[in-house]
Amino acid sequence: MLTAWLVLCLPAWAGQACDDKPLSAADAARSLDLALRTVQALDASGAQVALVSRAGQDLSAYGLRYSHMGIVVRDHPAGRWTVVHELNECGTASSNLYEEGMGNFFLTDLFRYEAQLVIPDPAVQARLAQLLAGRTPRRLHEPRYNMLSYAFSTRYQNSNQWVLETYAAASAPSGQVETRDEAQAWLKSSSFSPITVDVPATKRLGARMFRANVAFDDHPFDRRMAGQIDTVTTESIVRFVRQKDRAATLQVVE
Repeated sequence: MLTAWLVLCLPAWAGQACDDKPLSAADAARSLDLALRTVQALDASGAQVALVSRAGQDLSAYGLRYSHMGIVVRDHPAGRWTVVHELNECGTASSNLYEEGMGNFFLTDLFRYEAQLVIPDPAVQARLAQLLAGRTPRRLHEPRYNMLSYAFSTRYQNSNQWVLETYAAASAPSGQVETRDEAQAWLKSSSFSPITVDVPATKRLGARMFRANVAFDDHPFDRRMAGQIDTVTTESIVRFVRQKDRAATLQVVE
């Protein structure tokens, strides 16, 4: 069980910083250096597709190391290594999908200059590349954003949840997962387990009143009343991928 005070963990699932303060030249250089080393690791791996995570803040108190995940594709129409990911529109109740180079993906206020790469089985990689070239990313994207969205509801979506549901579409038998409902049904049948965040009633009320990108009404009533919020994090995705795909490899770029 993970205990969190919401006021501290709110930025963890936001995906995109809302601070207009520019990065220092030194921080920008470190971010771009991490991007370069991540690209070099991907080139050396021979991968076509990988899941890439960044560490936007210190989440060690909650058992989390990385805050945000995207899907990186080799030879994407937008560039050699392109990250496709969902981002919250700066604290609003909306999100969108973005295609960015590795430099932009890391060019943010990082807590730790470290990346995590999860490389699935080659067959899953090929299927992900195929899906990302079509309409699947948009079909599986829900623009109503909730950083603590329930793992098994389609009312909202957080950025890591989009990655997970896209991975489900690539891993399930062809044609089985075409919608978010089908993705979540497959995830349930495949024993995906979200992380549980303990959020007391006072914190839930405060977050709902003052944060446009936080909601709890998609969570089961009994779980919500008990303060047990089941959501999708990078760690829950990595755990599931490694459980489901024995050929998947994990690499940390420091």
